[in-house]
Amino acid sequence: MVERRPWLDLLAHAVLLLGVLVVAFPVYVTFVASTHTAQDIVQAPMPLLPGAHLVDNYLTALMGTREGNGSKAAVGHMMLVSLVMALGIALGKIAISLLSAFAIVYFRFPLRRLCFWAIFVTLMLPVEVRIAPTYKVVADLGMLNSYAGLTIPLIASATATFLFRQFFLSVPDELAEAARIDGAGPMRFFKDVLLPLSATSIAALFVIQFIYGWNQYLWPLLVTTDERMYPVVIGIKRMIAGGDAQNEWNIVMATAILAMLPPALVVIAMQKWFVKGLVDTEK
Repeated sequence: MVERRPWLDLLAHAVLLLGVLVVAFPVYVTFVASTHTAQDIVQAPMPLLPGAHLVDNYLTALMGTREGNGSKAAVGHMMLVSLVMALGIALGKIAISLLSAFAIVYFRFPLRRLCFWAIFVTLMLPVEVRIAPTYKVVADLGMLNSYAGLTIPLIASATATFLFRQFFLSVPDELAEAARIDGAGPMRFFKDVLLPLSATSIAALFVIQFIYGWNQYLWPLLVTTDERMYPVVIGIKRMIAGGDAQNEWNIVMATAILAMLPPALVVIAMQKWFVKGLVDTEK
């Protein structure tokens, strides 16, 4: 019989509450700052209650109708660029990783194991190591300031390939044999059997890769010089380029809140499948 200790439960809840406060307080301060004027924010002490300029500030951020030394691109357009980039990276990584893992597990060809380890070893090469030659290839192909240049170099994923390979290895061989007896070809087996079984893993990886694509900073910084192709992360950096005294911090904070919304909505909408996919992957 397990002895109940109320003080341990109280301590656990206190730690959880403290963690929530530590995470939520900066977000709350950002939201409050986005509802005031720039003059109110720089006053000491800064207001800790929402102001009366919420609608004006968010419309100004979305439409890009403001003056200053920073970026003047509309945040709405920058969020569209980020959305296209994040979706392209997430869907591209999943599609390529599914097919490569399927080929490695279910096809018999020379040097199959070597091909897998050649893919796996790229995990040891961070983006920063490959970024100079990748940039040269993209520039030579004329893909700067384009959605293709933003997404294609980032869609290959050794991590996703490894995870799908491990999942496919756990699928009973009897399923493949039964499909073969029924006359199903490899792609029919992939589409009708493996994809439905992989649904939760795909959902979990989609959430992770969407956030990865949305938060990209270094690569877009290199391949975009046209303000119309800035993702929102680059846009925020450009907005604060004028120095503390010249920045419209209320608009910057409104932009930061808007930039948080799509990843948060994706996590909330797919929370059930995300958690289940991670649990299934562990198995």
